[in-house]
Formats: sequence, structure tokens, C-alpha cells
Amino acid sequence: MSYALDEMSWQAVGAALKENPRLILPVGALEQHGPHLPLGANIVITKRVAHEVSQRLGILRAPTFSYGVTVGGGPFPGRAGLSRKTLHRAVNGLLGTWEDQGVQDFVIITAHRFEPHLEALLMTPSGPSTKSVYDLYQIDVSDIIETDPEVEHAGELETSLMLHLAPELVDMKQARDFMPQGGALRKYTRRRVPTPPPTSGGVVGSPTLASAEKGSLVFSRYVTMLCQAVGQRGVE
Repeated sequence: MSYALDEMSWQAVGAALKENPRLILPVGALEQHGPHLPLGANIVITKRVAHEVSQRLGILRAPTFSYGVTVGGGPFPGRAGLSRKTLHRAVNGLLGTWEDQGVQDFVIITAHRFEPHLEALLMTPSGPSTKSVYDLYQIDVSDIIETDPEVEHAGELETSLMLHLAPELVDMKQARDFMPQGGALRKYTRRRVPTPPPTSGGVVGSPTLASAEKGSLVFSRYVTMLCQAVGQRGVE
């Protein structure tokens, strides 16, 4: 059985909500991930994790919202994002619509660690439903990844995930390691800037250390941890 809203009739959705009045909403981001990864890497990762959690727990899943908060310019054609206020309004508008249709608990999954993006998703809607927000990159995978997963963008972690989930979209011949120094690194790791330094090519970290095997282990960790967390929440 598919639990994807866009693959179901309205009758099937209504019946599913009577059995389990919960809904997963994946939220991605369209931004640079170096010359070796696609702009939609966060979208792919979030969508695939949400799909697996949805299928395992039998929870309805909305289509992925592909735009997050990505403020800033730089030499990265194609990237596009929303302001924190706009993302908050858009997501809350969607949640309000589904809440009126019987959804009692929302599970928002994202793979974009920029603080204003997370803040927009964490703002509580006004209705009676409950909501939880899960940032995949808050899940500890330091025992799997050789480098510090907190200090990267399109590095070993994300590249490994993409090699596992969508290897046809990865060009490892273009992978280049880059690590800013001093103040630039501190600003980025504190999540005060959403964009890597222009000289990085959109990379912070060591993508050359990535492998599909690491990506498989990380993906499994993400799914397992989310299934445990979401499964324990239940609906009051």
C-alpha cells in the first residue's frame, strides 16, 4: 500500500486518516552542494527518509515541500529559497488545511540545518493538532563518518548519503575537499551563514572520503531513529 497523498484518492486518504490521523511532511531545500552533487540533495535525502518512515509505520505522507530558507547570493545559479516568514506561513497554511480534514498530528522531517529554516518549521500552528519537527542532521552518526558531521556541507556525510540513495546524480570526479579557517569556519559551523564561502565551490568538508557503504549505514540510522521517535509519540 502507498501512503503518499499524491498517489491516493480522496476516499482512500479519508479512510487512512480514520485509522491513523497522522501526516508526514518532508521539507527540503534547493541550494548548492558543490560541483559533484545536485542542487536538490537535501530534497532527495529528506524525501527518501520520509518515504521509508511512512511505509514502515503506516503513516500518510505529503509530497515533499522542496524550498527552504536559503538566504544569500554567491556564484551558485539555480539555488532558490524562501524567507523564514514565508516558509512559516506556507507550511502553516498547509497544516491548517490538513488539520481541517482530520489530521491530528504532524511529523515534519527536514535535512537542512540552517537555523532560520528550522525556526520557521518549529513555530507552532494555532490549531488543536500537535506537531514534531525532526532535523536529520541532529541524529548522531559520528561513529560512521570519519570527519565531524557537524562541520560540513556537501562533504563526507551528504555525499555518502547521495552515493547510496541516488548514485546516478553524483559526479565524484568533480568532488573537492574544502575547509574554511578561523572566523569563516566558526560562523558557518554556528549556522549563522547559510552559504559556504564562494571559493569553496559550495563545499565544506571532505566529500572525497564518502562512500555508498557509509551512506547506507547513515540512512539506516536515520530511519531507525525516526521510526522509534515517531512511533513512541502516538496520537492522544
